[in-house]
Amino acid sequence: MTDIKIPWEAWVVVCDGGKALIMQNAGDAELINLRVYETLVQPSIPDRELGTGKPGRTHQADGMGGSAVEETDWKSQAEEEFLKKIANKMDQLVEEREAKRIILVAPPTALGFLRPHIRASVQAAVTAEIPKDLTNLPVDAIERHLSA
Repeated sequence: MTDIKIPWEAWVVVCDGGKALIMQNAGDAELINLRVYETLVQPSIPDRELGTGKPGRTHQADGMGGSAVEETDWKSQAEEEFLKKIANKMDQLVEEREAKRIILVAPPTALGFLRPHIRASVQAAVTAEIPKDLTNLPVDAIERHLSA
């Protein structure tokens, strides 16, 4: 599936808008052995509990008409806040754990959101991006996907 080599002690961050696995390769590039360092989960709260009340209304300048304002997408906002937390965790990997190589695995929309929120030092450590959603797979299945 990928032509990416994951060397010994490289970090692998598998995430989406609701879950993240931060792992380190305890094996080598030929035989990947991912060890879970941290698991983060965003609680799945229904939209009806995130935002309550009616959508807002706006009035025209002449005062005669009005229309509804588009409702806020609370779930997307919660996912974006979670992805910002992941960007901060990646920054901690580089600063505290001195991560030199990070492989980032996330769906394309999550990758697109993460890129501008990752610091330059973290971007320099990201050696590969894989646009796949592997968050709901067990670790051994993630290893198979990355080594294929």
